[in-house]
Amino acid sequence: MIPKITTVPIQHLASGDRLAIQVYQFSGSQPGKKAYLQANLHGAEIVGNAVIHQLIEFLMSLDDNQLVGEIWLVPVCNPLSTNQRHHAFSTGRFNPYDGKDWNRIFWDYEKRCDDLAAFAQSQINLDVTEIYSNYLERIQASFAQELAKIQSPSGLPFRDRYRYQLQSLCLDANYVIDIHSSTDQAIDYLYCFHSREESAKAFILNYSILMNEYDGNTFDEAFLKPWLALEKQLAELGKTIKFELESWTLELGSGREMNPESVAKGIQGIKNYLAQKGMLKIADFPLAETASHRINFVGKSQIRRYYAPLGGMIQAKVELGSQVKAGERLYQLLSFNKNRELPTVIDVCAETEGIVFTVSTNHAVNEGEYVLSVA
Repeated sequence: MIPKITTVPIQHLASGDRLAIQVYQFSGSQPGKKAYLQANLHGAEIVGNAVIHQLIEFLMSLDDNQLVGEIWLVPVCNPLSTNQRHHAFSTGRFNPYDGKDWNRIFWDYEKRCDDLAAFAQSQINLDVTEIYSNYLERIQASFAQELAKIQSPSGLPFRDRYRYQLQSLCLDANYVIDIHSSTDQAIDYLYCFHSREESAKAFILNYSILMNEYDGNTFDEAFLKPWLALEKQLAELGKTIKFELESWTLELGSGREMNPESVAKGIQGIKNYLAQKGMLKIADFPLAETASHRINFVGKSQIRRYYAPLGGMIQAKVELGSQVKAGERLYQLLSFNKNRELPTVIDVCAETEGIVFTVSTNHAVNEGEYVLSVA
């Protein structure tokens, strides 16, 4: 298959240059579902670009009858973030214009739909296909108002313009996969929404953070939350349905690197997921162990983040991925002072048992700075 390649302008710069993203659209010979994948929303989290590149090469090796529906791939989806630097250090987690996290800015229809209960009541006697079509039409009509604001004389800030361009690519998708990695160092895992746990097995990852609550307008939340809200409203009216819509954030390893092992896990999981959904017709997929794969679901409230009690230097830190018990030492803090006293060494121990999920790459910390997480 040869993809249709489209360039989407993102920002016109004072120099006259223009930032843009590129979309690789693969269409099968048979109509079907739409999958949308993007990478590098945060500047230092580049691993997904390698995943998407290899997926492009893989899809180009297939015949169009091996794909049912269409797959849209967007590497380097945030060029402004990707190009941010402090000296040689890639940052790009926060918008330099307003300081907001790039993954807390997205348009969420659930927050704009003030008549959801009435809409759900009006759909109670329709089948799932009709309800889906009617609700998607409402979402798209509301979203179109954002473009009118952008094109008005007063306009909108860059974050609103950027999110409009990105979300317009996936509003009608069935499956959304946003590929991230830790800004620091982390194991491979994914974020999963309630009622989608069975599908999470297809990614063949060992850990998943289960989204019990939502604390920001992230890309995966903004896509799926309106549909989850409608499912809940219909269930309260006695109509239990689940739309064939899913949204995932894959966290593949550490920032500022493209670890081959994390890349390989990402590619295998995505192929397996799309094959499980009937989109890819390829040999050996879906993997036989998919249904029996054991994934450890961790609630967000079960993640304990540890912050430095004093300023100093981190030493003797447990390795990433280690299983720790309550009371076991996580790290030592070598702390200096200006009190004419000798330096001190403080042991920081685990409050609960769990796995070391993420660790900071910086071994010099000020008081209150992040060190590691245990889930």
